[in-house]
Amino acid sequence: MIKDKLFENYLNDINQTFEGWDFSFVTETGRLQNELLSWSYGSIVRPLIQTVNSMLDMGTGGGEFLSMLRPFPKSIIATEAYKPNVSIAQRRLEPLGVKVVELVDEDNLPFETAQFDLIINRHEYYSPKELRRILADNGSFITQQVGGLDCSRINEIIGSDLNHEYFNWNLKNAVGGLEQNGFRITLMKEEFPIQRFFDIGALVYYLKAIPWQVPDFRVDKYMDGLYQVHKLIQRQGYFDAKQHRFLIKAELT
Repeated sequence: MIKDKLFENYLNDINQTFEGWDFSFVTETGRLQNELLSWSYGSIVRPLIQTVNSMLDMGTGGGEFLSMLRPFPKSIIATEAYKPNVSIAQRRLEPLGVKVVELVDEDNLPFETAQFDLIINRHEYYSPKELRRILADNGSFITQQVGGLDCSRINEIIGSDLNHEYFNWNLKNAVGGLEQNGFRITLMKEEFPIQRFFDIGALVYYLKAIPWQVPDFRVDKYMDGLYQVHKLIQRQGYFDAKQHRFLIKAELT
């Protein structure tokens, strides 16, 4: 049993409510900070949204990000596969004219062939084959993805294996999959920015919010590893983990 009152108090942040894709509990207070990327996904997609007649936002979460990209084209649909987020996205987006579709099978999308001029995807799974089917000729696909090495130091220090299913998910393999399905790559970048945690409470809140980082995460199971991180933060003031991000813009030739 670890006897450390500060550590115990921070661990209570696991009980804080997380809804949609809103990390403001730890980001707005400065307890979790991210190093900047050399690109802005929002600045890339927003001008394109205003030049097309139809678009799809894959994996909209609670609709927080998409809602800030107005004005929208005449036809706009957003998908979400995580059931708790679907109603949140509907409440936020449908008054803005966005149809929100809950996905059941992400490899068989419920859309017509060549239905969309633009497909955007931020941190969401996609099937290159399905993208080709539903994207119109001369259409564009833009995605920012989380790579398979994302925040691997968290797993290493608390004693959890990385998710080997996505270990090789990187720019090279993603580009290869798109090119094999008839896409022409017009922009690609890959970076490893730092994500900095300033207290152990911010880390346990983060791990609760994104369960795929440590799929079996429980405070009691990883108590010793979490305490190691806590002591590291007490010594140097923070704990750093490298994120893994890559960006692709592709067009149908």
